[in-house]
Amino acid sequence: MPLRRYLLIMGFGTLISWGALVLVILNIDPFASGFIGLFSFYVMLFLSLMGTFALFGFFVRIIFVRRSVLFRHIGVSLRQSVLFSLLIMISLMLQANNLFTWWNAILLILGLALLEFFFLGRETPKAQHESHQQ
Repeated sequence: MPLRRYLLIMGFGTLISWGALVLVILNIDPFASGFIGLFSFYVMLFLSLMGTFALFGFFVRIIFVRRSVLFRHIGVSLRQSVLFSLLIMISLMLQANNLFTWWNAILLILGLALLEFFFLGRETPKAQHESHQQ
């Protein structure tokens, strides 16, 4: 898939997610709808944040890292946007249940950071192998 098409689809999907989130906020009463209402809110918020962070991360990488292949930035920005969106969603869910404390936040950040370091460690040999071939 060409990069331009990916960015257009990602941007369009993000706009649809934000629109759906606004519709959920305006039309669904969380107290009357129960699980379905909260589930809809959290899913739409997660998708909206993930798309926004992925596009933002991709464009920031284009600006600051000019010498690398653009397609490498897509996977990294998408993965990091999922992790950051998970951080926000889990924090909101903990806060909704009055379980969010500073040490829970630190544990959550450390856990997601370790997961990111795991993925970065798995990418390093592949990137080194490709740089030696050129």
